[in-house]
Amino acid sequence: MTRSWGALFGQSARRRWLHLILGGALFMPYWLVGTVAVGPFTPGGNVFGGALRFQLAAYAVGLPLAALTALFPLARPMSVAAARALCGVAPGRFADGPARGRAARARTAGWFTLHLGTGALLAGATLALPPFALAVAALPFSAALRDSEVGRFWHLDRPWLAWAGLPLGLLLLLALAAAAAATGALLAHAAPRLLGPSPADRLAAAERRAAELAVRNRLARELHDSVGHALSAVTLQAGAARRVLEADPGGADLGFVREALTAIEETTRRTVGELDAVLGLLRSGEDDGELAAPGLDALDALLKGAGPGVALTVSGSLVEVPDAVSREAYRIVQEGLTNAVRHARGARVTARIALSGDELEITMENPLPGTPPVARPDGGRGLRGIAERARLLGGTAQAGPADGIWLLAARLPVGAGGGRG
Repeated sequence: MTRSWGALFGQSARRRWLHLILGGALFMPYWLVGTVAVGPFTPGGNVFGGALRFQLAAYAVGLPLAALTALFPLARPMSVAAARALCGVAPGRFADGPARGRAARARTAGWFTLHLGTGALLAGATLALPPFALAVAALPFSAALRDSEVGRFWHLDRPWLAWAGLPLGLLLLLALAAAAAATGALLAHAAPRLLGPSPADRLAAAERRAAELAVRNRLARELHDSVGHALSAVTLQAGAARRVLEADPGGADLGFVREALTAIEETTRRTVGELDAVLGLLRSGEDDGELAAPGLDALDALLKGAGPGVALTVSGSLVEVPDAVSREAYRIVQEGLTNAVRHARGARVTARIALSGDELEITMENPLPGTPPVARPDGGRGLRGIAERARLLGGTAQAGPADGIWLLAARLPVGAGGGRG
């Protein structure tokens, strides 16, 4: 009993009933156009005061008009929004965005016509049937009602038959609720079929997910390279300052310690700024925003934070390097320094950056450590991240031992990043 009551009057049933009434309200303009079309064929030109068949004829005229208007692209988002909120169907079973292709538009038109058509009939019954059912149920208690058209219509004008009006009125109300629940369940069953994603929608969703994954990977690379380098540089500077203080606490080289602390401060301040930029993109949800990452013009600060054991040689004007290439080149140099600090601490690092024609060449060398760094299989980090950055720009990058040194070499086409800006 409780289950049957919930199916007729539960929250889901009430929402679906409201969804049907909404469809009836949306159908009203089409029905009014239908009354204009049917009006010349009704006695006196009055469809509202004519027989029921003329009103049904206006209803029949309005249905194809509703189907035609549902072919417009915005019909599906509107229908999905209403169905998602009121039909009790899992949101993931609906398509997002305007309908693409003839098949999707035809299914949307079918749904729109079904929703408005059934909604108009049920909305009309919801307006007309409850007052009539209450009047029938009140027949035993009112002689005036028994003598009215209601009593004579149901042949309940006799007092001993009038008591049948009470159960009859309740049955009419239950029939209305059952019809609303059944129609709502029908629409809920048809909604995923008619408003669900088409193959084109699934392809577009897959492309969006791929684009989002690419953005996440890009931000992960930025975080890894920026924070990883900063931690390595800070560790190196702090360790050097500690060793100086421990070696000669009383007469320590305060100038060296001061330079180390200054480098730590500058490195952490720069890294916090880069971290804020990445987190800002994550918070705003921008998938295609440009990350305000440093470029080759920030190399001086980068090398200063890495310590005195780095020698840089620049050939050509780096100002002419496009912004996209400049940012990736900066990250490649940064990752090369990070690897040198981690695996060959204290060794001298020689870096050369040359702009030759349409290509930017980056070469970094340091003495081969006892355990050379290797590309990790988890992707997007360390040496593998360098290769990814170069490949995305149409260039190449290689790293490995060569003649007793660890060599990192990258070639980036300067035309891959477009113009500056």
